[in-house]
Amino acid sequence: MDLSETFWDSRYQNQDIGWDLGEVSLPIKTYIDQLKDTSLKILIPGAGNSYEAEYLFLNGFKNVCIADLSKTALDNFKNRVPSFPDENLLHINVFDMKETFDIIIEQTFFCALNPNLREAYAKKMHSLLNPNGKLVGLLFDKPLFTERPPFGGSKAEYVTYFKSYFDFDIFEASYNSMTSREDSELFIKLLKK
Repeated sequence: MDLSETFWDSRYQNQDIGWDLGEVSLPIKTYIDQLKDTSLKILIPGAGNSYEAEYLFLNGFKNVCIADLSKTALDNFKNRVPSFPDENLLHINVFDMKETFDIIIEQTFFCALNPNLREAYAKKMHSLLNPNGKLVGLLFDKPLFTERPPFGGSKAEYVTYFKSYFDFDIFEASYNSMTSREDSELFIKLLKK
């Protein structure tokens, strides 16, 4: 399965982005709304159209970086949020990143990766976080596609990837998912070990 830059660019160019909510996800918005320190350094990997980054930025969080393989996705974001700093738009494979962050927001990056990269994802997120860093966001908690993204899974499976790298503060069914995702998401707040 080809999940290369070309694959993702084509998806955005053709508007083949069925996972895209078109707005900030309510569970993540609710989490952001309780953050007080706007100086936190935040990464959204595999950000796509990243309504979460837009929401953070427009609410005073200026140390937000978005990373994506797709130049088209990053260009779409910049066109929508022209005041977002260019240096915080990272056209990169997240697995090649070295910079560290206080919070990583997970919103459909994990489910877009080939499932054989899930252990590597957990390890990489751990390495990209500062001491006391947090991985926060949503994971699909149901079977989805097996031959293309988004790839689903289960809480029991996910625990096996994260337990070596994180303490589980919250890892439960999302109580406030968007209507289209009700009963199919886990909200996670994982603390770097």
